[in-house]
Amino acid sequence: MTTTHALLQAATPSSEPGVVAYFAFTAIKLIVVFTVYMVGVALLTLAERKISAWIQDRHGPNRVGWHGLAQPVADGVKNFVKEETYPAAANLPLFVLAPALAFIPALLTWAVIPFASPWDSRWGRIEMVLAPMPIGFLFILAISSLGVYGIVLAGWSSNNKYSLLGGLRSSAQMISYEIAMGMSTIPVLLLAGNVSLSRIVSQQAFETWNVLNLTVAFFIFLVAAFAETNRLPFDLPEAESELIAGYHSEYSAMKFSLFFIAEYANMVTASALMASLFFGGWDIPFTLRDNLPPFTFLKTLLTLLFFAGKVLFFVFLYMWIRWTLPRFRYDQLMSLGWKFMLPLALAYIVAVAGTIVTLDALGFARGSVPFHTGLILLNLAAVIILFVLLDRGKLISPAYSRLNRRDVERLRAVSAPHHAPLLPESGD
Repeated sequence: MTTTHALLQAATPSSEPGVVAYFAFTAIKLIVVFTVYMVGVALLTLAERKISAWIQDRHGPNRVGWHGLAQPVADGVKNFVKEETYPAAANLPLFVLAPALAFIPALLTWAVIPFASPWDSRWGRIEMVLAPMPIGFLFILAISSLGVYGIVLAGWSSNNKYSLLGGLRSSAQMISYEIAMGMSTIPVLLLAGNVSLSRIVSQQAFETWNVLNLTVAFFIFLVAAFAETNRLPFDLPEAESELIAGYHSEYSAMKFSLFFIAEYANMVTASALMASLFFGGWDIPFTLRDNLPPFTFLKTLLTLLFFAGKVLFFVFLYMWIRWTLPRFRYDQLMSLGWKFMLPLALAYIVAVAGTIVTLDALGFARGSVPFHTGLILLNLAAVIILFVLLDRGKLISPAYSRLNRRDVERLRAVSAPHHAPLLPESGD
């Protein structure tokens, strides 16, 4: 299958666009993509409020515009005209710079994610990615890790103890889960043999989606993505019940909004990464027509819609989890990252690499049915061991107790007499 894929790519009758056409289409892609991106992020704030209202059986925003659709516009106007406040003892240069440092990496990471199949236009083949870098995935890991600097600087420069605690929590959380996230993608790179996101998407299109071969890696990446974006149940850097608003307690007006925009932008980027690494990216399932020439405009449009659907599914999952699960305790968050996620990622890398080497030694070609059957059998065994034999709903639950059942019963027996209802005496 891999050889066939290479021959098809080599035989594709495509021509490179001219210099003028290349720069023109690059400028058009920049304007369109980032406009849609920013408008979509604004609408996600409304979507989260509507989804939370749906989950809690109530009405969401419905007073501004048709069914509340103009609510993000009203919120944006309010933040633009609202008074800017600056703490008296804050480090003003860093205090002003921090929101931008949190916001910019969220935008930059989207530049290397392919969002549709290429288009063979009259001016040449146009790649549906802003910057088709050969090291696109490494670029994402490098740039996305810079977002924590904005949060840490926001907490430190505010000269507020609650903000500082939020910044420190965020840095510790980022360090704890960034390693597991990076390691969870190594099995994907082992199968693709490349760090280009376009090559990873193409490999899944001609073989099988990675979520079927690498379910455990997808699970690790999903949990780490929740932690990296500071979303529930990993919202310890904000933790309203403990730290007021965490690292952005002292911010107001548009600088305050930039942190929320960055959070939703990171959600979209993480969702696009999950779709690209494990769910075939823009690939349309059960057909290869979208991956074979000629790449018409209709194919490009259809693959764009499928990619958008996958991304929106994961964005909905983010919001669904937020309004469903309770927050982790901080010791649980650290324990999960270092004692469970990291050893699991390391063990899974060894298992997948050993299986690939064994299948290669047995003479099974990459992409063949026996090759993927071996990987799927390994994946099935890993899922059963992890979720059925080891976990049983306790390892990753934010509500479990470190006490065993016997200790809990003993504590209940001790505390029962103190909470027993007082009965009236017979003489009363």
